[in-house]
Amino acid sequence: MNKIEKLIAELCPDSVEWKKLGEVCKVLRGERLTKKELSSEFQYPVFHGGLIPLGYYYKYNREANKTMIINTGSIGEVVWSSVPFWSSDGTFTIETQNNIIDKFLYYYLKIKESYLKSQKREGGVPTIDRNVIENLPIPIPPLPIQEEIVKILDTFTELEAALELKLEAELEARKKQYEYYRNTLLTPVEHNGRWYLNGKEVEWKKLGEIGTLIRGSGLQKKDFTESGVGCIHYGQIYTYYGTFADRTISFVSEETAKNLKKVSKGDLVITSTSENIEDVCKSVAWVGDNEIVTGGHAIILKHYENAKFLSYYFQTRNFFIQKIKYAKGTKVIDISVGDLAKIPIPIPPLSEQERIVAILDKFDALVNDISQGLPAEIEARRKQYEYYRNKLLDFCKGDSYKGDSYKGDSYKGDSFKGDS
Repeated sequence: MNKIEKLIAELCPDSVEWKKLGEVCKVLRGERLTKKELSSEFQYPVFHGGLIPLGYYYKYNREANKTMIINTGSIGEVVWSSVPFWSSDGTFTIETQNNIIDKFLYYYLKIKESYLKSQKREGGVPTIDRNVIENLPIPIPPLPIQEEIVKILDTFTELEAALELKLEAELEARKKQYEYYRNTLLTPVEHNGRWYLNGKEVEWKKLGEIGTLIRGSGLQKKDFTESGVGCIHYGQIYTYYGTFADRTISFVSEETAKNLKKVSKGDLVITSTSENIEDVCKSVAWVGDNEIVTGGHAIILKHYENAKFLSYYFQTRNFFIQKIKYAKGTKVIDISVGDLAKIPIPIPPLSEQERIVAILDKFDALVNDISQGLPAEIEARRKQYEYYRNKLLDFCKGDSYKGDSYKGDSYKGDSFKGDS
């Protein structure tokens, strides 16, 4: 029997008391501030629509160590502030009585976050009604039990945060290591008038000499269908695809595909337009067996080199230096097919291209694949923390809230059914 079980057996052997939140707490809506009233030089954070402060104000309207529930933007999000803050009209702040520890209530409400988010009222400006929060049943175990739970979860939170920071630092170090090896493997050196890549002589060729560049046209998101011919939209190259892909996340009808440019296995799909210089000429090598299509703001490179090798080279510092010579625009940056064709690329023998790709593929999987390496480890730690938090706060399962026929995780009086 652990300490909490012993405290329950000693202090509330028959049941844990339940109340509607509004019976034991005040749900206070904040007061609106305009952005022109805020300044980074002020001290107190202003919370409005999420975890990140909207700005800072010279005074506060809520004390430190309080729980908020967001009612606009990230509706239903449960937020804790360890400092005094200004609660805007986009947040509800929970004021507790002496029989509830604020941090205990915060931890309990975090496990009810999905329920709160599901209660978003649509129509007009989406929000969550105050009575949804006030009618939420909450357990009120004796204070020693609350204190022990808070102590354990605070420790869990600190350990999880420290481990996550360590893993993220390790991931960042791996990324830098990966970038170093990628740039080293893909940076030629000159010797006696000849250029070499990892000891293999290379020939500098312009992209227009390597293959054929074809500018896409058409393809809007409204053209997407549930199934059909695979397609890559230029915006997805920024947000979803990595160095290479063998399947698409979007499709178009066969009829629409007839009017779009075709992408065959081994082709490179290159973005020609972006709002920033970094994303211009970002590329994905198509290595799938099926022919797919792409549209406007994308350029297809058809060639006879290793597609992954070219896509990796597009990520190097040397390529970046070359592309900025030809990129044009301020708010929207674009590179033409003609200018892209002028960019020189070092071409080693195919066997060396394949060797480099094999090395970089391993780094790429380790650093970027969510099912491998450190990103998966970080996500696993988060899930582990949530699991133990939920188990710890499940101590009262099976007790009854008799005021409105609350039993276990089902509160029928106001259609509340836990998180299920």
